[in-house]
Amino acid sequence: MKKIWQKDKSLTDQLVNHFTVGKDLDFDDRLAKYDVLGSMAHCRMLAEVGLISNEESLELLAVLNEILESIENNTFEIDSEAEDIHSQIESVLIRKLGDTGKKIHTARSRNDQVLLDIKLYLLDEIRAIGELTDSLFQLLIRLADQHKKVLLPGYTHFQIAMPSSFGLWFGAYAEALVDDLELLLSVKNIINKNPLGSAAGYGSSFPIDRESTTYHLGFKTLNYNSVYAQMTRGKSEKLLASSMAVLAGTLGKFSYDICLYLSQNFDFISFPKEFTTGSSIMPHKKNPDIFELVRARCNRIQSLPNELILLTNNLPSGYHRDMQLTKEILFPAIDSLKECLEILIYTLPNIEVKEGILEDEKYKYLFSVEKINEEVKNGNSFRDAYVKVGNDIENDDFQYDTKDLNHSHQGSIGNLCLDEIAHQFHKISSKLLA
Repeated sequence: MKKIWQKDKSLTDQLVNHFTVGKDLDFDDRLAKYDVLGSMAHCRMLAEVGLISNEESLELLAVLNEILESIENNTFEIDSEAEDIHSQIESVLIRKLGDTGKKIHTARSRNDQVLLDIKLYLLDEIRAIGELTDSLFQLLIRLADQHKKVLLPGYTHFQIAMPSSFGLWFGAYAEALVDDLELLLSVKNIINKNPLGSAAGYGSSFPIDRESTTYHLGFKTLNYNSVYAQMTRGKSEKLLASSMAVLAGTLGKFSYDICLYLSQNFDFISFPKEFTTGSSIMPHKKNPDIFELVRARCNRIQSLPNELILLTNNLPSGYHRDMQLTKEILFPAIDSLKECLEILIYTLPNIEVKEGILEDEKYKYLFSVEKINEEVKNGNSFRDAYVKVGNDIENDDFQYDTKDLNHSHQGSIGNLCLDEIAHQFHKISSKLLA
């Protein structure tokens, strides 16, 4: 296929062409819909400002609608000889409409086309990640409420520390998702600005109306400065990668906890056998492969911001072909993060928590702080009570009735504040998914 920029019949060297196109076509199928939607908005605007006639606009829109339908029906195929999705869609318009098709590129560049496509794609993916995060949050809140009275040992330094509960554990990760989603919402607000009309980065001498395309495409506002609009390429990807890394950090830490709690040395939780895997030589094994892979995938996702920084931060303003590689870094990671969320949502309803864990003798010192606090309530100073209880432990005289456990402050095992956490999450989620 002739290149969109080609002025004569001479062909680009085959090896050069293969190297410069790279893996672009592998990811451009994700952008096809957005490229058509951008072309439709651009087409309407061109007619509104008189750069093409209404008749030409209708002809272009009719063909663009046909292409959009084929994309949505999964019958659209990217030509292996195409340079990119932009040139292929333009070639379809030219093939069907002749000279009218050639007018679609008036007042725009592939630079602002791909900027637009990526922004629209990322906004949809932010919504998809948000919806999955919402589902996981609701599940964690339900599990926290369901198991709020089941006690669990808390640890610091991998040493038994103080009493916790499954309600507190599940609730902690639910509240972590509040902050993770708020960061994702901030990224959405930054990305949700129209770059179309910035052309190659320096605007156009045509009297285009960028407010029009902003409206037609449903953006919140636009990137006003045309140079800065181009500077958002790479920045948008880095910001989303950063918010994905934070969310992945939460999922990875949770998965690590599950792997730990599933081990025979802890034995706090279990899953039905269909959610674990076996060993080729040890018939007793029930391995937490799902959660180990979530942990591993999330560790990889947390490396994304650094990879994108290394790719983009040594560049001046303006467009550079380096930016092409952001797709192959970010797009597969988006898939991976969604798959991690999906598998957690699928498996967690089957978690089984063990009751009576703290009845084991090895956990009795978890209640040392409870005993100190009891002494303080009876009139002793904290420091004297600390020494007394410490000596009792050293002399093996420590005793404590676990029935006396009573935590009442906000966010403690006796007052999980799940409704308050859910309210915070809903406020953010409703804005993200709007």
